[in-house]
Amino acid sequence: MHAAQKSTSPLKRLALHSTSTCSSQARAYGKCIVATYTDVRKDCCKHEFEKFGQCLRQAVCPQEIMAHASPLTHRR
Repeated sequence: MHAAQKSTSPLKRLALHSTSTCSSQARAYGKCIVATYTDVRKDCCKHEFEKFGQCLRQAVCPQEIMAHASPLTHRR
């Protein structure tokens, strides 16, 4: 991880990436919301939201954490 990422809070990294790294995905999601806000239906912008979320996760989360992530398991 870069030194700048270590000293920046996760919320600041999220804000930075949502307006720079993932701006095209954010724009597509925003356009979908604006186009459908008078006739909101469940999952109407799901595809755009998922693309935006995927971009943010890749940009904000350190790659080594993402590579070692595993599903939660129940412990007894």
